[in-house]
Amino acid sequence: MSLPPEILKSVKLLEISTRRLVNNLFAGEYHSAFKGQGMTFSEFREYVPGDDVRAIAWSLTARTGKPYIKKYDEEREMTLMLAVDVSGSEDFGSKEYFKGQIMTHLAALLSFSAAKNKDPVGLLLFSDQVEHYVPPRKGRGQVHRILRDLFYFKPKSKRTKIEVGLEYLQGVLKKRANLFIFSDFMDQGFDQALRMIGKKHETAAVVVADPAELKFPDMGLIDLEDPETGETVTIDSSSPLVRREYERLVAEQKQLRDQELKRAQVERIDVVTDQDIVQPLVRFFQRRHRR
Repeated sequence: MSLPPEILKSVKLLEISTRRLVNNLFAGEYHSAFKGQGMTFSEFREYVPGDDVRAIAWSLTARTGKPYIKKYDEEREMTLMLAVDVSGSEDFGSKEYFKGQIMTHLAALLSFSAAKNKDPVGLLLFSDQVEHYVPPRKGRGQVHRILRDLFYFKPKSKRTKIEVGLEYLQGVLKKRANLFIFSDFMDQGFDQALRMIGKKHETAAVVVADPAELKFPDMGLIDLEDPETGETVTIDSSSPLVRREYERLVAEQKQLRDQELKRAQVERIDVVTDQDIVQPLVRFFQRRHRR
């Protein structure tokens, strides 16, 4: 499939900026956090004094009459799965980038880090339905495909239902994975599905927010359009009463979201569009490494 020149240019620019970050800062943090996630059986060898007796292979020892132990190697490879919210609310931003663009940049950063670590990486795009799925694979070509899809794919729906994407991943991810879910999480009823997938996979909720969502500016008469329903309403933003009511409703929604994330009991990474977007991920990996 040929891509428009502006998409190819965006992918190339993102690759250049992301690769520099990966080489200079990020890859080491990623590798330190995700190395040695498990152990795989390598071979049997004869027991020597000092070996852990818990590693003795009793059935083989009984058959041969000599004590043998099971030898394990550290499992270095770990699948990275990126689940990205592509609903209408991600096309919002009061600063240089929209929330969806921030998610794309962070997903690219993780993808290149996985490729450098020789880990398979996959992608799920979701709204209130599964929009697009790329099974995990290794290599730079896979990363380019993921970047292309993040830039080029046009979702069918603008609404959000996080639970749908999580339930789909429960079915397709057979091996334990590192799962990053990118969304503003302005949804309800996702806590149980998030908690269930968090029990099977190393899961982090990357919560992307914009400061303008919390405090409504005084701009006089304006038309507001709901990005998910398309409904438009005209309001007087110069009215203190209107601004207070808006901020009250947003605060209530944010509180409900935070309660659901807390009940899900997964790692949370907060990213704000007017702040450094990379450092929250770096701090997350540093916490993982110290465990």
